[in-house]
Amino acid sequence: MSTEHNKEIVRRYREAHTLNQLDRLDDIVAPDLIAHNLMPDLPPGLEGGKRAHQLLLASSPDNATETLGDLIAEGDKVVERWSYHGAFTGASFLGISANGKSFSVTGISIYRISEGKIVEHWAESDILGSYRQLGILHLIA
Repeated sequence: MSTEHNKEIVRRYREAHTLNQLDRLDDIVAPDLIAHNLMPDLPPGLEGGKRAHQLLLASSPDNATETLGDLIAEGDKVVERWSYHGAFTGASFLGISANGKSFSVTGISIYRISEGKIVEHWAESDILGSYRQLGILHLIA
């Protein structure tokens, strides 16, 4: 696969998340995806990734937006810079109750592509910054 084809797979991945059309992920993500930063207590693989996305959207259901920044590819890996903006108005998240405040979080994801599917994912994001925006830093112990 070319690096351009691999970048297109990541674009389709981000679009499926942005539109909350998680069934589209079945065509571009391996069911046994290795997600290195998956939230605790979630099933492994693609199903755990879908569940993490659903939990995030449930916590910020009003006007949440995901934005794709840069895409950089080399070999079988694609690096994506992304941002997420929302308001904590919905369900509790990681045991913390919603407080109505808006937040933004930015991050970098690395995807490994094999045979046309995402097979491995790493993510680093500014969670601490989003906790500060939400005024919940003192609740995290």
